[in-house]
Amino acid sequence: MVQEDYYQVLGVDKNATAKQIKEAYRQLAFKFHPDRNKENTSAVEEMKKVNEAYAVLSNPAKKREYDTLKNQFGSSAYTHFRNNYSEQDIFSGSDINHIFEEMARNFGLRGSNEIFKEFYGRGYRQFEFKKPGFSAKGYFSARPVRGAGYQNQANSTFGGNFGKMSRFLLQKLSGFQFPEDGTDVHDHLYLDPQQALSGGPYAYYLRHKSKKLLVKIPPGIRDGQQIRLAAMGQDGKGGGQPGNLLLKVHIRKPLFKSIKDFLSKWKLNL
Repeated sequence: MVQEDYYQVLGVDKNATAKQIKEAYRQLAFKFHPDRNKENTSAVEEMKKVNEAYAVLSNPAKKREYDTLKNQFGSSAYTHFRNNYSEQDIFSGSDINHIFEEMARNFGLRGSNEIFKEFYGRGYRQFEFKKPGFSAKGYFSARPVRGAGYQNQANSTFGGNFGKMSRFLLQKLSGFQFPEDGTDVHDHLYLDPQQALSGGPYAYYLRHKSKKLLVKIPPGIRDGQQIRLAAMGQDGKGGGQPGNLLLKVHIRKPLFKSIKDFLSKWKLNL
């Protein structure tokens, strides 16, 4: 796996000042802007790397964490850093949108909203609002990404208990609905041994949706295994993805293995 180095991506030294980091990013963002590279398909990936590197190195807290990981893990610091941050977390608080708007005004190029939608998907949005004595800005995805290295949460700017409180207050103050994934629903399936052995369709009633489902039981399923039905959990909010339905299988044990066992149980002889 190729390990990125944020300093090398921007072409700056580890001791570069905030002003030098921003200037390096401005030059590279202008160089790789897709409106100036319509025939150069590789420019998009370069632009993504530049955006991410600047979002990290321009944020004092993220930069300190990245530097600490570089001291600990050397060239693999990038992987360790990305295991702790989603893309939305990385871009949280960044002034990338302002730099893109400067380019839009001065050179007639597209702004950050259009570029981010093109690069990261149509569900990617920027939010920014101001009220007397209060302001907030950031990015979130209306189509949260799940996968290795990402926290399985709403994938917004806010995580953890403090983040939940912050998100609640922001929603109340702004009226803005942040995307939030629906929770998984857990339930149990009880199968006879023959049903588990042969598999096949199983009629299941999904209570929270008042819906009948036909669950496909794989042949030879074992006791304690789990069947996952994607998007059948609780609905998401604000464009968030629905949770999953997770059915744990229990195989009923027969009371008696044979007629002889039955007779033995009741102390009867043939």
